[in-house]
Amino acid sequence: MPSLSNLGLRGRTPRNNGRPIPPIRVPLSAYVVDCGVYVDGRRLPGRFTHTEAVRTVREKGEGFVWIGLHEPDEEQIKGVADTFGLHELAVEDAVHAHQRPKLERYDDVLFMVLKTVSYAGHEDPTTASELVETGEIMVFVGKDFVVTVRHGRHSGLRRLRQQLEEDPEQLALGPAAVLHAIADQVVDTYLEVTHQVDDDVERAETDVFAQRSHMSMDQLYMLKREVLEFRRAVQPLAQPLRRLAEGYTPLVPAEVRSYFRNVEDHLTTVAEKVNGFNELLDALLDAAAAKINLRANTDMRKITAWAAIISVPTMIAGIYGMNFEYMPETKMKYGYPAVVIIIVIACVTLYRIFRRNKWL
Repeated sequence: MPSLSNLGLRGRTPRNNGRPIPPIRVPLSAYVVDCGVYVDGRRLPGRFTHTEAVRTVREKGEGFVWIGLHEPDEEQIKGVADTFGLHELAVEDAVHAHQRPKLERYDDVLFMVLKTVSYAGHEDPTTASELVETGEIMVFVGKDFVVTVRHGRHSGLRRLRQQLEEDPEQLALGPAAVLHAIADQVVDTYLEVTHQVDDDVERAETDVFAQRSHMSMDQLYMLKREVLEFRRAVQPLAQPLRRLAEGYTPLVPAEVRSYFRNVEDHLTTVAEKVNGFNELLDALLDAAAAKINLRANTDMRKITAWAAIISVPTMIAGIYGMNFEYMPETKMKYGYPAVVIIIVIACVTLYRIFRRNKWL
């Protein structure tokens, strides 16, 4: 639901018959995708608010809370931040999004940003305007809670939550297991997108070197821009995963660190592929530019050759069009046919010379 600021009412108070209208307050539940309490890897039955969930866990002295939010605003996330003790700088990043992948620690809370990537379907990369869509997942991890904040349409975690709930042994490892599962899903999505982008790059390569190519420089630049956006999501994530695998924080127990090493290996594979795409597209841009220059030179040679051929009859016709009284061969019976034959012979000779030199 849009806020008043999104409706263009920022900076002025709505009025009704001269009386101020109180601002519309959107409940936090509008932004909560799911909120569950997990004890020994199993979800407790019932529905919880974030305050009820935290109270339940801390009264029991075991388990953790996992609450998922989708694009909350500052006012709505404030209650969650106060309940879980989230740092205001991390909360600001989570609300405004557009962050690079990173890992930060605020006292006893871990804050991680991951960029999600989705492949935008299309029939032909030469006519597509966008190939890769990006979103973000921010994860707050504490001793007894996980708070996920999502931005983007394709970054859903509902299926992941269901898969984890079917594996109580994994969930029993605590909030770090949820963080690993999210990172693993994001990187697996990267692998899927690399296969699809690989097909587009191969098709672009074929089109660039085809005899009658329909791939324009604009489309190549668009493809390179999308690959660069993909790389900006992939490369900065390597260091956070390495730090988690090396024991950056006690919030990630030793038995979970090995899982992060596996995710890091997959990310390395993706990074190598993306770098390969980028280098190949650089070469394709150079090849396409050289091909355009070659085509322009070829067209100029053709134009020059035809201009030379046309200049022969133009010159001769210009001489005989000067209307002097004493012009050579003007009184000859076969003067006109002779001149026409000379023009044809000269033009044919020039045409054959240009053809032999591959100008035409």
